[in-house]
Amino acid sequence: MIYLDYQATTPLAPEAREAMMPWLAGPGEAGFANPHSPHRAGRAAAAAVEVARAQVAGLLPPGGRVVFTSGATEAINLALAGSGRKRLAVSAIEHAAVLDTAQALDPGVCVLPVDGAGLVDAEAAIPEGTGLVSVMQVNNEIGTVQPIEALARRAREMGALFLCDAVQGAGKIAGPEGADLIALSAHKLYGPKGIGALWVRDGVELAPLIHGGGQEGGLRSGTLSPALCAGFGAAAALCTKLSETDRVHVEKLWARALALFAGWTLNGSATERWHGNINLRLPGLDVARLLSECRNVAFSAGSACASGSGRPSHVLRALGLSDRDSRTAIRIGFGRYTGDDELEQAAEAINAAARAQGVL
Repeated sequence: MIYLDYQATTPLAPEAREAMMPWLAGPGEAGFANPHSPHRAGRAAAAAVEVARAQVAGLLPPGGRVVFTSGATEAINLALAGSGRKRLAVSAIEHAAVLDTAQALDPGVCVLPVDGAGLVDAEAAIPEGTGLVSVMQVNNEIGTVQPIEALARRAREMGALFLCDAVQGAGKIAGPEGADLIALSAHKLYGPKGIGALWVRDGVELAPLIHGGGQEGGLRSGTLSPALCAGFGAAAALCTKLSETDRVHVEKLWARALALFAGWTLNGSATERWHGNINLRLPGLDVARLLSECRNVAFSAGSACASGSGRPSHVLRALGLSDRDSRTAIRIGFGRYTGDDELEQAAEAINAAARAQGVL
């Protein structure tokens, strides 16, 4: 299997797995203690959690704290609901975790449009009285990078909080500046599934969604997993250490992918985007058939969260594409562990299957 679906999830870094192992201990071994227990073993587990917290914080701006959650979806819910803000504004290409939560909290939520390149206008009209603005850093379907700093500044000027879903950007590009709340997920940056975090700027008050033992400073009750925290932290630290190596590798793959898929149309900006994502379309392409005929290549027809829904991509529709054109798009994602030869073999298989349909 050639894996090219890095936006859905990334492989677990060997270093992250190694960091987790001591905390997956059994009877007679050290490392299984509850990190909230006061005894020696518990304190050791708690220390590992705090090391991980500092490693994750290293991906983000100074002046805030990291609250561990079960994933980015919980982090986003905590930010939106916990803020207590009633009037919300979100971009049209947000992940469902933002769009659906915002709609549930504010049925009249303001949806900020994007242009044909998939970018939010930094001068977009945000209604007076808006209490919180949410715009993602990197789009999960088309990879476009939004003008977060400018949008956050506008939100601050009007007295609104700014939430940034940094799931696709964290560990790959610099942390979003100016945000009050930042959500991220370990498994999108080579860490384990089942853990994420919400970064909360100093001075921002939130109400908890989950009540109980008062863990995570009272914001997120429940026993933390030292193993998941350690894996998240190790993955974050590795992203910091390998940032330039990863960037150069991805840029090389991006340039090769553009050449390999020269007959396809790129969706979204070619410049204002994370180059580990290439979203392409061909007129008349039957994507379901393509996926079926390329069984040894893992890629996507869109967001993994919406796959199988049968609905056209709300992201591609927001760019102005018709439902028909939206259904002819595929998403290919690559990263640290993608080999040049893997990309070339995958492109050969995908292009051959497209030619068999007579659309390439």
